[in-house]
Amino acid sequence: MKHYPLTKRIVIKVGTSVLAPQGKIDSRLVSNIVKEIVDLDRKNVKSVLVSSGAIVSGMSLLGYKKKPSDIKLLQAYASLGQVVLMNVYAYRFKRHRKLCAQVLLTWDDFNDRVRYLNARHTIERLLNLGIVPIINENDAVSTEEIKFGDNDTLSALVSDLIRAELLLILSDVEGLFCGKEVVKTVENIDDQIMKLVKKRISPLTAGGMGSKLKAAKIATQAGIRVIIANGRTPKVISKAVKGESIGTLFLPKREIERAKRRWIAFGKKIKGKLYVDEGAKEAILYRGKSLLSCGIVKVEGEFSKKDAVEVLDSQGKVLGCGLVEYNSTELMQAKGKRLDREVIHRDNFVKRGVNW
Repeated sequence: MKHYPLTKRIVIKVGTSVLAPQGKIDSRLVSNIVKEIVDLDRKNVKSVLVSSGAIVSGMSLLGYKKKPSDIKLLQAYASLGQVVLMNVYAYRFKRHRKLCAQVLLTWDDFNDRVRYLNARHTIERLLNLGIVPIINENDAVSTEEIKFGDNDTLSALVSDLIRAELLLILSDVEGLFCGKEVVKTVENIDDQIMKLVKKRISPLTAGGMGSKLKAAKIATQAGIRVIIANGRTPKVISKAVKGESIGTLFLPKREIERAKRRWIAFGKKIKGKLYVDEGAKEAILYRGKSLLSCGIVKVEGEFSKKDAVEVLDSQGKVLGCGLVEYNSTELMQAKGKRLDREVIHRDNFVKRGVNW
């Protein structure tokens, strides 16, 4: 058994492939997850559950098995199924005299700083009240522009939001494989690790191992330990908290950015690109300076003030991302000229390596 800093907060992500492998919620599995969460709570370990399953629950209730591609129909299924899903959880928590609460989120809740902090305060208050937050993407109102695409990414963002020590992603496989062997520990999610991913398409799920690795990268960059393990392993949650060897462990980075910079790196959706000359590149990367308009050589995309954009050098290499003080039209008109204030303040710029 490996020893890690005491886990006081854990985010548990369970996807549709684990929760409903046959197209219907597995009640026994839900009961096991709930019991483990209740047992952890008695040991003063607070849990946040990120659970998929709304769409498949709606489909099951209506007697459909094939997931449609029409987003409006998916939204209707999600609206119906979210009620079913929460009733399944609420009933089982009630048997343990425990309450759970529903929190539905979209990218917009992370993209806007005020809504981001409000989401944190709500979840914090629920935990302090002894209530288990159950989080899902708000599929009933989500469009392609504001969708996470999968709950793996959402679980990583939530882990950073509440400063969890551990993110446990429950999968339908044992972990990350290299050939026929499970990779036990990953120190750095680099290109070599990403090449181990084999794309597998499921008719009911949105994510795969690729999305789980992306989530692991976000969480580890925020200093959070991540485990990908089989959701049907007995006592999988308590084993993960104890530090037992299960699945694939992704080690957290030791050096992490301040909270606001983590929000810029992870929570903000990139809306455009700014290409800069060598002088600006040196200034923002090596001298800790703000980005000025006179160093911008090219502007791509449509964005507004305070949106997040990527900053690239003239060769197209990503240098980092940051919050802009001007919209795209203003910057296109002022390209190469000096404006009254900086385009990206140094406090609102995150170098490559934190987000990528």
